Amino acid sequence: MTKYTGQLHKMASKADDPVHYSFVLKQDGGNLNELPGANTLLGNTLQLHFTGNIHCIACKRAITKTFNQGYCFPCVKKLAACDMCIVKPETCHFDKGTCREPEWGLAHCFIPHIVYLANSSGLKVGITREIQVATRWIDQGAVQTLPILRVQSRLQAGLLEQEFAKHVKDKTDWRKMLMAANALEDLPAKRDELFSTLATKIQEIASKFKFGDIEMLTAEPVQTFNYPVLEYPQKINSLCFHKAPTIKDKLLGIKGQYLMFASGVINLRKYTGYEIAIEL
Repeated sequence: MTKYTGQLHKMASKADDPVHYSFVLKQDGGNLNELPGANTLLGNTLQLHFTGNIHCIACKRAITKTFNQGYCFPCVKKLAACDMCIVKPETCHFDKGTCREPEWGLAHCFIPHIVYLANSSGLKVGITREIQVATRWIDQGAVQTLPILRVQSRLQAGLLEQEFAKHVKDKTDWRKMLMAANALEDLPAKRDELFSTLATKIQEIASKFKFGDIEMLTAEPVQTFNYPVLEYPQKINSLCFHKAPTIKDKLLGIKGQYLMFASGVINLRKYTGYEIAIEL
């Protein structure tokens, strides 16, 4: 087996059939390197070892605990990428002049966003930047997705999501997502139902903004994703590097950002910034 050691980042994915995954470690003076495809390891023993070292993915300093999936506490308090409005985009405060990093905000929040329906642990609504739709959907373990609205800012998307969330869930139940392949949903029918129910609210939100109309997407096809899973767990046992720094077990599947082993599951994205030795 070949051993790779570096700072862990979330797995890279491609929307193939099935979804193709690669491990990502920061190595060689700070370069992000994709390791050979994780899919080929299904059914074989994989070893992951946490060395005990953790570094903030922004400022690089050594830390003992991460926040917001890879950051130190000072960076969480100062970076725009870690502000509460990223989690709750309807609370965007850019127009008040209080954005932590205005240039970052312009580059990441004032660009086209998509409001979508997804079937991950059941039907849900979500938002994402248009440039990363497939990545976002795969990270959530969605088996079906349907873009329903295109808007010109994260704030618009957040306000719309807030209204849709009164009628459909806006979160993924990760345990349910990992325990079985989801039954298929009629996403176009649900889109049309929500459009009818929320027509007035959609128009109200559109009237608040002087730039960019809200585009209702009625001709987009449903996208489906098949994940590399040999066997779904019957019950969820969550593995943790702090309790057991070495995981060596048979890999049964990959879905979202989770590895499924015979002994349990682990969310690799949760350990962004950790130094990990992977034996492939």
